[in-house]
Amino acid sequence: MINTDPKHQHKYDTKGKQLCCTLEEKINAKTNNSNLVKKEDKKSSKHSHSNHDDGHDHDAHSHENHSDNDGHDHDHSSSNQTTLQMFTPAIISFALLLIAIALDNYFPQTWFTGWVRIGWYIVAYIPVGFPVLKEAFESIRKGEIFSEFLLMCIATIGAFSIGQFPEGVAVMLFYAIGEIFQTLAVQRAKSNIKLLLDQRPDEATVLKENVAISKKASEIIVGEIIQLKPGEKLALDGKLLSDNATFNTAALTGESKPDSKLKGETVLAGMINLNTVVQVEVTTAYTDSKLSKILEMVQEATAKKAPTELFIRKFAKIYTPIVVFLAIAICVLPMLFVDNYVFRDWLYRALVFLVISCPCALVISIPLGYFGGIGAASKNGILFKGSSFLDIMASIQVVVMDKTGTLTKGVFKVQKVVAVDVSEADLVKWVASLETKSTHPVGTAIIEHAKGKEKGASVTDVEEIAGHGLKGKVDGNEILAGNVKLMKKYNISYDAEIDNTPFTIIVIAINQKYAGYFLIADEIKEDAKQAIESLHKVNIKTVMLSGDKQAVVNAVAKELSIDLAHGDLLPENKVEKVQELKSQNLKIAFVGDGVNDAPVVALADAGIAMGGLGSDATIETADIVIQNDQPYKIFTAINIGKKTKQIVWQNIGLAFTVKAIVLVLGAGGLATMWEAVFADVGVALLAILNAVRIQRMKF
Repeated sequence: MINTDPKHQHKYDTKGKQLCCTLEEKINAKTNNSNLVKKEDKKSSKHSHSNHDDGHDHDAHSHENHSDNDGHDHDHSSSNQTTLQMFTPAIISFALLLIAIALDNYFPQTWFTGWVRIGWYIVAYIPVGFPVLKEAFESIRKGEIFSEFLLMCIATIGAFSIGQFPEGVAVMLFYAIGEIFQTLAVQRAKSNIKLLLDQRPDEATVLKENVAISKKASEIIVGEIIQLKPGEKLALDGKLLSDNATFNTAALTGESKPDSKLKGETVLAGMINLNTVVQVEVTTAYTDSKLSKILEMVQEATAKKAPTELFIRKFAKIYTPIVVFLAIAICVLPMLFVDNYVFRDWLYRALVFLVISCPCALVISIPLGYFGGIGAASKNGILFKGSSFLDIMASIQVVVMDKTGTLTKGVFKVQKVVAVDVSEADLVKWVASLETKSTHPVGTAIIEHAKGKEKGASVTDVEEIAGHGLKGKVDGNEILAGNVKLMKKYNISYDAEIDNTPFTIIVIAINQKYAGYFLIADEIKEDAKQAIESLHKVNIKTVMLSGDKQAVVNAVAKELSIDLAHGDLLPENKVEKVQELKSQNLKIAFVGDGVNDAPVVALADAGIAMGGLGSDATIETADIVIQNDQPYKIFTAINIGKKTKQIVWQNIGLAFTVKAIVLVLGAGGLATMWEAVFADVGVALLAILNAVRIQRMKF
């Protein structure tokens, strides 16, 4: 979060990792990784965790907003456990339960009776039941008496009380397995969390009296001079001292086009030097760099997310006390109205009522329904970081998208070659031959387009004209290749239409005469148009935001039929645009891939990151990650969300309808334990089968 306390200073380790108020802590809270959030805060809430890699200050940020957790913590959710270790209690319980059922019904033994039989079922119950009993006790101790855990405890203990031992164990076993599945889904979706600040190098080369020495980036002070070699990443913000340089700014801007800087211009931490050795004077402290500010924006935006809560938690607050008091009433009140009142009989009815009323059909099928949705999404290359985001995607009204890396490939390619008074083959060969003497990414695109045709040409007298282009001789012909400024410099007239083209144009002159141009642009992804069309078919509005030129943005928007498009935007401008949409009470999904997209991803109702090309920070901040970078998967995610929500509400309707009928019969003494078992386990099984079918659907 942005530091509003003047007495508080953010703490960092020697590698630049922030040790307090961190994004990672917020992501852990959001994705219900309770072993990091719940367990640590009990013993480490008042220090910065300087001895831990994750650097959490849990007590400072409870972060209940935009969470899919229901406020509980199961021991099996520890990330230090393997999947087998997490399932071990359930496996033990299941094995003991199967043996007991076999001894009860198929291979009866004289010794398997009385306390031996009861003890066996209790032992089978403990591995899965003890964690829930513990949570119920903790909830009661904190004042939350009527919780999901109390429901499970009352129902299972009630089943034991009336002699339905297999029922008591099975209900808790199914519940435990469902919780483990949910935990696995979330852990898989949010594995390998890394802090945004890890993008900065740990060390930098500093010049002192013209001697290059390696120094920890965190120890470099304002005014020192950094020497940056080609391919190296800048550690601190500064001012360029060299005459010119070209930087890859994708980590900050999300845009694919390299940024050429001249002497005296500002360069930022995270930029990668592309062509020549340069010198940069440090102007900002390590912890105050632009990259750090973006991190603070991410954390602040994350806190603004709308709160979400799983249905079962709200439901339990109302349902549990009603059921408990009704059960007590069924047991006690008849003594005032019935002549031949037998306490044991009415207690039996009350316990049958409790078994019937156990919400395991909901408790199991709801998380499994969402898990099914998460599983179906995973098969389609989409990761959901929690079940609540499936619900959110089902209600999305506007999809806001970044351009580069989301709708376009983020790679320069020659889109068009126009040759004038020369063959296209010769033009490509000569220009590509000249560009082999350059390190500029635009030249690389031309060389790739030539596909080896440039080999064998004689190239001499090459001169790089800073900010203009290249001049040289190829096979005896004088070639000029660069922007329109280069043509004007040599008084060469060219096609006036070039000035109105929004994309990058490399204009060519041969022997002082205009000879054509290369149009170089970011390539639109193959399925981008299909994605936009599919969204429009379900009445979802599309908006594109980009840091690229408005003219380029307009051209892409027109080709894809996007409803609204805004260009020339800085990260904070993107946040403003999304806030404008949110002020209209619209459900918004934002899709991006650059670090600059992370604040907007966090602010939107559903943040979607393009995982293949996307930055780590955006992926970590996002609620949903599209692994293969296909825009059409945005529509697929929405479709999966709608199907999942539909199945979940089918289960809720089924459970309520059946239970309502059998509850009435049970209260009147017309329902036996068989009906109770059907209303509980039978409905739960049907709901589970309904929940898992989503994984077999094709999207």
